[in-house]
Amino acid sequence: MSSASSSVRRIAATVLAAGAVVGAAALPAAAHDGDRHHQRPRVEISRVQADSPGREDRSNRSLNSEWVEITNTTRNPISLRGWTLRDSDGNRYRFDNIRIGGRNTIRIHTGNGRDTRTDLFQDRRDYVWDNRSDTATLRDDRGRTIDTETWGRRR
Repeated sequence: MSSASSSVRRIAATVLAAGAVVGAAALPAAAHDGDRHHQRPRVEISRVQADSPGREDRSNRSLNSEWVEITNTTRNPISLRGWTLRDSDGNRYRFDNIRIGGRNTIRIHTGNGRDTRTDLFQDRRDYVWDNRSDTATLRDDRGRTIDTETWGRRR
């Protein structure tokens, strides 16, 4: 009986240990599922200049002083083809064949200009970002929200 009881104890210990390992692995995953905002996105809205410095006269210079910066937090380049950047009013900028390098930042200006590796232009003739309160939303090519940045009171 001693060997049978020893076998039962070993089996019970093995089952309990396996349960503890499975439970420990599942707990962080379950705890994280409802808390996605603490996971840093691979591409994020890093800065927003919603209030164009100086007089807002709708000049191209003033329009281009309003911008949103997007940063790739990974080491690898990421294609933004088909991604969008929107404000709360539904104004949308769609990224064409844009690739953002690893650990690089691009700035999306409101006005007209010539796109470069670091600066893109929406080619608009009016301001997009509300100075007092707005939300910038970055979505991937499947429409999934990647990051948002809100300032002022929420709408």
